[in-house]
Amino acid sequence: MATYMNPFTDIGFKRIFGQEFSKPLLIDFLNNLFYGQLHIVDLKFLDKEQLGIFDQDRSLIYDVYCELDTGEKIIVEMQNCKQGNFKSRSIYYICESIARQGEQGMEWNYQIKAVYLIAFLNFTLSDIDTDFRTDVLLMNKRKKQEFSDLLNLIYLQLPYFEKSAEACENNFDRWIYLLKHMETIVKLPWPEKNPVFQRLAEISDLGSLSREERMKYDEAIRKYRDTLCVMQSQLDEGIQIGRDEGIRIGRDEGIQIGRDQGIQIGIEKGRQQTQASIARNLKAQHVPLDVIASSTGLSIQEIENLS
Repeated sequence: MATYMNPFTDIGFKRIFGQEFSKPLLIDFLNNLFYGQLHIVDLKFLDKEQLGIFDQDRSLIYDVYCELDTGEKIIVEMQNCKQGNFKSRSIYYICESIARQGEQGMEWNYQIKAVYLIAFLNFTLSDIDTDFRTDVLLMNKRKKQEFSDLLNLIYLQLPYFEKSAEACENNFDRWIYLLKHMETIVKLPWPEKNPVFQRLAEISDLGSLSREERMKYDEAIRKYRDTLCVMQSQLDEGIQIGRDEGIRIGRDEGIQIGRDQGIQIGIEKGRQQTQASIARNLKAQHVPLDVIASSTGLSIQEIENLS
């Protein structure tokens, strides 16, 4: 029986990272993610400005959209299954957030704030990298130098995070470990390492949910699991179709090869029979054996054996 909410559901993810009462958790996570790069004091959720890009299947993809006290925008996204053109989609939506900063009138001179997209991926993508964390920004290709800090994408491929609880070296590692294993943890560790982890335990505790909240969460879990089952079934079906098609093609090719070989054997046998018949006729006319051999391609021994 699970003790804590599954963060890979819409409700679990939003409860941990997308509510006013859980804002300190999101700030702490982001400060650990951006350690040495950004220090966030406060942020606000842009509920009325939600990008509205993940409505097709809320059991697979969901996001939190917020603005820092310094004006930068951050999109925190959780995605559970692979999607075609994922890199292109993530670039498109971070660019959309930048474009929305445009203002009407002659006085606006492209003063835009940086946008960060943080993508939790509950799968791996070979065209991103084989590392758990991949940071992408605009750079000068020749000089290998940063060109602009206005567009930032951070991909976190959770399957590549394999650290045990004991191996976690800092609070960022601990955050990822907790998010990845939360549904199977009986008691969240490290409250002494960071008070926020104690708050995380309280917020995600299933026993703290009201009856209505628990019903909604159970429904979210059901949809999450059903969707993954459907995706797995489609994958299995695709594999089986591919296997059957491979067998069919192999069988058809085998039949064709056998047919071609049979025809070739028949042609060769017919040629041999024709040459033997010619050799008999010439032999009956007392044509020298060496002449018959030269004419038919048969050996003298084969001609002598003809009756």
